[in-house]
Amino acid sequence: MNYRHLGKSGLKISELSLGSWVTYHNQVDLEKAKTILKTAFDLGVNFFDNAEGYMQSKSEEIMGDALLQLGIPREQFLISTKVFWGGNTPNERGLSRKHIIEGVNRSLKRFHTDYIDLVYAHTQDKECPIEETVWAFNEVIRQGKAFYWGTSNWNAQDIAEATAIAEKHNWLPPSMEQPQYNLLHRTRVEKEFAPLYEHPGIGLTTYSPLASGVLTGKYNGGAVPEGSRATLAAYQWMRESVLDKAKIAMAEKLAPIAADLGVTLAQMSLAWLLKNPNVSSVITGASRPEQVVENMKAIDIVPLLNDEVLARIEAALSGFDEDPDEY
Repeated sequence: MNYRHLGKSGLKISELSLGSWVTYHNQVDLEKAKTILKTAFDLGVNFFDNAEGYMQSKSEEIMGDALLQLGIPREQFLISTKVFWGGNTPNERGLSRKHIIEGVNRSLKRFHTDYIDLVYAHTQDKECPIEETVWAFNEVIRQGKAFYWGTSNWNAQDIAEATAIAEKHNWLPPSMEQPQYNLLHRTRVEKEFAPLYEHPGIGLTTYSPLASGVLTGKYNGGAVPEGSRATLAAYQWMRESVLDKAKIAMAEKLAPIAADLGVTLAQMSLAWLLKNPNVSSVITGASRPEQVVENMKAIDIVPLLNDEVLARIEAALSGFDEDPDEY
């Protein structure tokens, strides 16, 4: 495993990490989670991502119980959570001082820990002043309940505004952003965020590296494998995006490039993300330990992506028009 700094901070984070998203509780129970997390940790992964809004907080509960039972020393791994969707009553969601502080407190209990390493504003709250949000995350850090704070699915303008507010008050600005980033979703990371890599120097912990499975190639040719997300009732809300014909067509064009390298399309897609120096960590997902092992092999594939291979990838993607509004 290789480790990168989280943006301009001193924190070192594994360049491939592991997240739970909708997998934990839906497909992964406590015993499976323990096996998956242990496999990842043994392969050098030190960052595990979660959110209060994942499966009505059940995802945090499973990951927290699994890490506790595995007995891994707390200082040897990083955990994150994201605050916004904490419940159904008015003040259990959003980015007010009240919900940020209460949301973090509840996450601490679910993780059985005294602190969260990275805490994010899960999305933008247009009903709450950004100054209040920045203050609240700094208060959480001042209380020792988190070490770094950042944003997820924010636009560059609001991240810049949050940074300016923090600097005005001598507060800690956002250290990281968690956006979607993959071969089929690139514009925000590669263009909109470009000024932010120098100042404030944010790091990226990117999600959906395989475009919800499209970049594994399993849907190529119109196939819908039994047991894939597109067939499960819990994931029907994302079926249309997963089975998008234009995306599948791109996966089909990319597959021969991976084959020529002697690797899987998924591994090539992960390795391509690691070529971006602004990415601090690529958050992978897995419902089986075998998937963790296969994903981690992407690290060894990065050197194979020379200029010629990268040019072939760009040529294959030519003409693809990504959806700028896709979450």
